[in-house]
Amino acid sequence: MVMKSFVNRKTGFWLLGIIFFVQNLSFAQDARLTNIIVTNTRDDLLVYLKVEDAFREKMKKAVFSGVPATFSFFITLYKVRNLWFDKKIADITTTNTIKYNNLKEEFVVKRSWDGGRRQITKSFTEAQKLMAVVDSLKVVALGKLEKGGHYQIRAKAELSKITLPFYLHYILFFVSLWDFETDLYTIDFIY
Repeated sequence: MVMKSFVNRKTGFWLLGIIFFVQNLSFAQDARLTNIIVTNTRDDLLVYLKVEDAFREKMKKAVFSGVPATFSFFITLYKVRNLWFDKKIADITTTNTIKYNNLKEEFVVKRSWDGGRRQITKSFTEAQKLMAVVDSLKVVALGKLEKGGHYQIRAKAELSKITLPFYLHYILFFVSLWDFETDLYTIDFIY
C-alpha cells in the first residue's frame, strides 16, 4: 500500500512537470533582433536594428482593444579590455509605443529615439513596421573612441510590462500572456 502511494505520487510529479514544461513551450516567444548594423557618420557611431516576430495574435488583440504596447530597446557600448572587465562607454534605452484609437480607427506610434513625434497610420502593417525598427540611433560621439580600439555593442529588446489597475487584470487577462524579451545580441568591432 505504501509502495503504491509512492509510485502514484512519483507519477503525479512527473505529469505535473511535463504539463509545466509543455505550457512554457506553448507560450514561448520567437521574437528576435535582426539586421543589426553598426556604422558611423563623420561625427557619431550609429546603430540600426529590427525586432521580428514580436506581434503575436494575443498582442494584436490587446492593441486593437486600445491597450498601448511599448517595445524597449537596450543598447550598451563597451570597450573590450583583455584580462580586465570591459569598460562601459554608453548605455541607451529607447522605446517605441503603439496605441490604437478606436474612434478614428488609426494607430499612433511614438518613437523616443526619433524625437518622440507622433506618427499616425491607418494600416496595422505599417504601424508594426514603425514599431519594430530603430534607424540611425546615435550611440556615442566618435571622439570618445580610440582608433584601433576593440569595442562591443550589446543589444536587446523587450515588450514593457503593462501595469493595469487591479481589477482590469481580471478582465484583460490575456495581457499577461504576451510579454517577451529577446536574447542579448553582441557585435564586436574595431574602430
